[in-house]
Amino acid sequence: MSPIKNFQLTHEALNKAGTFSEGDTIIGEVSFYLTKVTDVKNILVKAKGEAHTHWTEGSGEDEESVSAHKRYFKVKEYLGELVKGNKLQQGFHNFEFRLTIPHGDMPSSFKGNNGYIVYKLEAKLSRSWRIPTTVQKEINFVSKSLPCTVQCPQSGSVKKEMGGLSKGEVQMSATVDRKYCSPGDTLSVVAKICNNSSKQMIPKFKLLQKTVYRAGVSSNHCEKTLFKMIGDTINTNSEETVSCKVMIPLDAMSTLHNCELISVEYQIKVYLDIRFAIDPEVVFPLVVGPHSSGACE
Repeated sequence: MSPIKNFQLTHEALNKAGTFSEGDTIIGEVSFYLTKVTDVKNILVKAKGEAHTHWTEGSGEDEESVSAHKRYFKVKEYLGELVKGNKLQQGFHNFEFRLTIPHGDMPSSFKGNNGYIVYKLEAKLSRSWRIPTTVQKEINFVSKSLPCTVQCPQSGSVKKEMGGLSKGEVQMSATVDRKYCSPGDTLSVVAKICNNSSKQMIPKFKLLQKTVYRAGVSSNHCEKTLFKMIGDTINTNSEETVSCKVMIPLDAMSTLHNCELISVEYQIKVYLDIRFAIDPEVVFPLVVGPHSSGACE
């Protein structure tokens, strides 16, 4: 039976959100209780960040596994002045540590169906001829690197000539009040539609999250609709202005643009649903990130 009890790893919070970023120092301690005098080889604590993607392609005999891995950093510190043959007395022990996350362009924490970006703390107590005692703890990493985005409205327009048995054209101009936003924010979207055609149409609004996983030359795409609103039917030869409030989900992850294995993008799509025709649309890119971060004044 192991004499090591209650082996724990704790660290201080730097902010209310409990997040860490490039250049931050993690301050904490490793603590445990020994039921008897014990020979200890060393006590190590380390922090690391890495990304991993994985999925399968093909089916049956042609099915193959695809994966990729990327390490961003690993820093470690040996605790105390322990040397081979050192004995620790029975009782409670605690060792403080300070680990500084390197500066650099590293992506935020992420977990998805086909990959993850994870940052961890790990403590390990090693004894000769024994399996090491370890404990791990994930840390929530928020990158300081986000696309610099001017906080001003976005606008776009589209025009479509009706073909076949239909006549006339439809024009739509749309605006969204910003490009940078944070979870919980509400965006204002307005579409002005001029239907000079013989067909009815329905305005629709979508908030899309697009995730791409990569491994070598292979890629896996995932698109999710986070919000959708359907407006009223716009009759032939009429003009309408349609407004929509789009709330960014509270659990929306940050835009990922600086990881070669995983990317996450957001879009607001405004389009007209027209039967038996290609839907005209206006698409606005969004950058989702922490509050008071990433936007250029």
